[in-house]
Amino acid sequence: MPLPLRFPWRRLPQAGLAALLLAAPLGAAAASEGAGAGTGTHAHGAPLPHATDLAAHAAAAAARKEPLVVLVTLPGCQYCETVRRHYLAPLAAEAGIAAREVDMTAVTPLRAFETSQTTPRDWARQQGVRVAPTVLFLGPDGRTLAPPLVGLQPDFYGAYLDQALAQARERLAQLPAGSRR
Repeated sequence: MPLPLRFPWRRLPQAGLAALLLAAPLGAAAASEGAGAGTGTHAHGAPLPHATDLAAHAAAAAARKEPLVVLVTLPGCQYCETVRRHYLAPLAAEAGIAAREVDMTAVTPLRAFETSQTTPRDWARQQGVRVAPTVLFLGPDGRTLAPPLVGLQPDFYGAYLDQALAQARERLAQLPAGSRR
């Protein structure tokens, strides 16, 4: 399903997008001084939820015919904040994508797809994530449905995100119905 044209990156000319991305660290710094510091608060006021059970998150997303979108971050990463606030959070709030966040330094419990307990740090390493932000597009079995978005390419990031989501949705639709849970 195509995304509506109301997302900010689709309306901004390149110069406007560059100004937005240059201003993002200022906005993120101001937000971190407020009450939502460290919660992943996005432009719509609600946090991007942290992953706790990847298998359950992916199964719920697949039931809605959506991939699980996982933003892998580092604490204090301004690029991660930009991807969270200006791309994924608006999509989650307005288009209903299933997005979760994983802090690649965290050692809290995380249930992975093979029903094993791990930590976000170990899971990110197993996925080969070495750069933050990295956005992964996962199916109900944990397999990658589209190439990950690594880093932040500000000029065309919205287009890259749209393309990856479309590819992930297409591959998800091709899975046998039983494997989508």
